[in-house]
Amino acid sequence: MLDVEAIRARFPALASGLVYFDGPGGSQVPDSVIEAMTSCLREANANLGGVFATSVRATDLVDRARVAAARFTGSEPGEIAFGPNMTTLNFLLAHAVARTLAPGDEIVVTDLDHDANVAPWLLVARDHDLVVRHVPIRDDGTLDVDALEALLGDRTKVVAFTLASNALGAMPDATRIADAAHAVGALAWADGVHIAPHRPIARAELGLDVVLCSPYKFFGPHQGIAAIRRDLAESLPADRVRPASEDPPGHRFETGTQSIEALAGTVAAIEYVESVGFDAIAAHETELAKRFLAGVNRIEGIDLYGLPGVEGRTPTFCFNVSDLAPREVATELAAAGIQVWDGDYYALAPMRALGLQERGAVRIGFLHYNTVEEVDRTVDALCKLGHSG
Repeated sequence: MLDVEAIRARFPALASGLVYFDGPGGSQVPDSVIEAMTSCLREANANLGGVFATSVRATDLVDRARVAAARFTGSEPGEIAFGPNMTTLNFLLAHAVARTLAPGDEIVVTDLDHDANVAPWLLVARDHDLVVRHVPIRDDGTLDVDALEALLGDRTKVVAFTLASNALGAMPDATRIADAAHAVGALAWADGVHIAPHRPIARAELGLDVVLCSPYKFFGPHQGIAAIRRDLAESLPADRVRPASEDPPGHRFETGTQSIEALAGTVAAIEYVESVGFDAIAAHETELAKRFLAGVNRIEGIDLYGLPGVEGRTPTFCFNVSDLAPREVATELAAAGIQVWDGDYYALAPMRALGLQERGAVRIGFLHYNTVEEVDRTVDALCKLGHSG
């Protein structure tokens, strides 16, 4: 069982009394992450490769960051690339892949994805005369994997998909998708941002060629991580300055000096998640999700989008309340000290598929530091906005 009070004591922000249900947009950080970043700025604030003390510390820290990120993504340290955020890394890598393709080659994207794993492919397709094919979602907000498989062919070169929807929480069958991509000689290219605080990422085990994530979604700083299959990282053309080393292979996609303090925070965030354990995290979040669903299902006027239960999803919920605008609902909840998101959360394709491209929706996401009492408080607030059944 998770000792939630002990967990919460490690997160300074939680002492404010606010309810942080904005986790899908960014999590709070524990004390160890804050200390790691400040210690780095005090003791290792230098560029890499020097023989003096602070540079030696900084170089060692980056090496440790690769090892930690490799553990977290189920990869090897040499396969890791760091960047300012997942989106920037994905644009860089998409441009690199596109240079290896021929006009008429095809890229498959899905209507379940955040736009960070759609827009880069649309742009490189325009620049290189490639074809982009779109996989629909079903009425329950899950990916239509049958339709995905039907789209694949000899010209398919990349299958870009998400491990979990940042809007609806749905988790598609990653192994099945990767196997289908490889069967036609395509790359399996996964956005792991939303799943990262909820479930382990196992790049090699799942058969993924590339997976990307963002530490600020799993209790770390603003930073991007890409895990790239080693031979792919070695062979793709990379934008880099001429003196830059090509070893380890992931470093080929790191432009300029990285944020060393963010890497220190990333190591601490990964060590924190490992200390808690994904089994305990998933069990606690599932209980929160069940309680939330039991509560909102008693409220008339709430339209909940996506899967109706807790199986096959993260504890992330997308909904609207009666005829209220999502911003109005979010504003009322904020006045009650409950932080939630409204809008489209950059999940343009899911919103369009659900007919919400103009209206948007409210999003609530639970993390393991949230409590049952916070869920009940939120259900009570939604009751006042809707009509209790």
